[in-house]
Amino acid sequence: MKSFTKKLLLTGVLGIVSLTSFGQLTFDGEYRPRAEYRHGFKENADTNQASAFHISQRTRLNVGYKVDDYEFYVSVQDIRVWGANSQLNVSDGFMSIHQAWGKINFNKNLGLKMGRQEIILDDHRIFGNVGWAQQARSHDAAVLQYEKNKMKLHVGLAFNQTSNKFGALSGVDYMLVKSYRDMHYAWFNYKVSDKITTSLLFLNLGSQSFDTLASGVTNDAMYYTQTMGTHTKFNFGKLKMTFNGFFQMGTPQKTLTIRQDKLSAYLIGLEANYNLTDKFKIGLGFEMQSGQSQTDTTASYRNTNRAFTPFFGTNHKFNGLMDYFYVGNPHGNVGLNDAYFKLGYKFNKFNVGLNTHIFLAGNDVLDPVVLANTGEYKAMSSFLGTEFDLSVGFKVNKSVTVKMGYSHMLASETLATLKGVTYTTGPDAGKGRTDQINNWAYTMVIIKPNFLKKKEKKQAKQIETK
Repeated sequence: MKSFTKKLLLTGVLGIVSLTSFGQLTFDGEYRPRAEYRHGFKENADTNQASAFHISQRTRLNVGYKVDDYEFYVSVQDIRVWGANSQLNVSDGFMSIHQAWGKINFNKNLGLKMGRQEIILDDHRIFGNVGWAQQARSHDAAVLQYEKNKMKLHVGLAFNQTSNKFGALSGVDYMLVKSYRDMHYAWFNYKVSDKITTSLLFLNLGSQSFDTLASGVTNDAMYYTQTMGTHTKFNFGKLKMTFNGFFQMGTPQKTLTIRQDKLSAYLIGLEANYNLTDKFKIGLGFEMQSGQSQTDTTASYRNTNRAFTPFFGTNHKFNGLMDYFYVGNPHGNVGLNDAYFKLGYKFNKFNVGLNTHIFLAGNDVLDPVVLANTGEYKAMSSFLGTEFDLSVGFKVNKSVTVKMGYSHMLASETLATLKGVTYTTGPDAGKGRTDQINNWAYTMVIIKPNFLKKKEKKQAKQIETK
């Protein structure tokens, strides 16, 4: 019996080693604690506002299995802030499924991926996983993927519900806040040459609105917006360039206070990076996102929404690391112009980066003090502020990386007014506050173990000694 058990265990070990050697079974993880100091993060600091400090962490276990006919993947994650539970805590609600999908491979070029999954397209501008956020983003969707030679075509769809209504047989109302009910998209990517790669995207997004009108009637209509455009990359050796151009149209979601009938918005971005040496790189870019004027009160103008929304983009990557724009904190829907300059240097296991952003409003920002005193709809200066983002990274070994950063925002009165941080008394009452320091710093450790590779080496030695 003991001999049979040994043979069975040895067979199992050999089976796992065989699977991993062909890359069919993967088992890895991630542990990512991050300490953050905040004072004026996402919005201008107010008078006597105390600085904030916290430590959060992300823990993930990822299991994948792949053969010719199908693939399977599950990612379980636990997101928490240190101290959010007592030391004698029995259970909590911090663990969740980040990804859980299966893929049917009809042949080597065509497959159908279904389930909860990250959707990442191009440079994350419209579709990204928001990996900086500890929880990150994933969708419940089905994506048909065709990839052959220089061409890729993905067609995805999703239809969301909060539950099966516990046996109800009718109704498809979807009331989850800040989410969509149904989504359809097509993404086409083609490598034109060794120097040019281009993508085309069409996204149709359906959201449902629930509010009670003045007449007492509940409005639960569906509103659909369409986003279409291109992402194109140019590779000229030491010089690399990217272009983003997107347009949005459709019907914006109505609320009790906003009853617009049309959406017409755009995003245009151009970036160039040049390698001065193998270690030193510089970059220059400009991005423009359209917005709504706060000074034009005509009915014809107000009837159209001109504010662009980068729906699922990893916005933390683009418009400054302090997340003043398009990251869960509004700035009046006035749009944004972002001119930026980047420096990057790598040496041995270290890398250092410094990005400088100059922000301007994409449209007129109403001066509330002038309005209160004279009744005139006058625009403030379009200048919003200058942000400096310094980042440092160090690769300890193949599985461990340390990242640190410091950011500083020199905010203008206009930006403070948009964020609602104003003087309440005195001669400057109603004006945006600019007397406080706005800064943010973080230190993050990233540990990514590959469990099967470690086991494989150890098991191989054990097998050789038998």
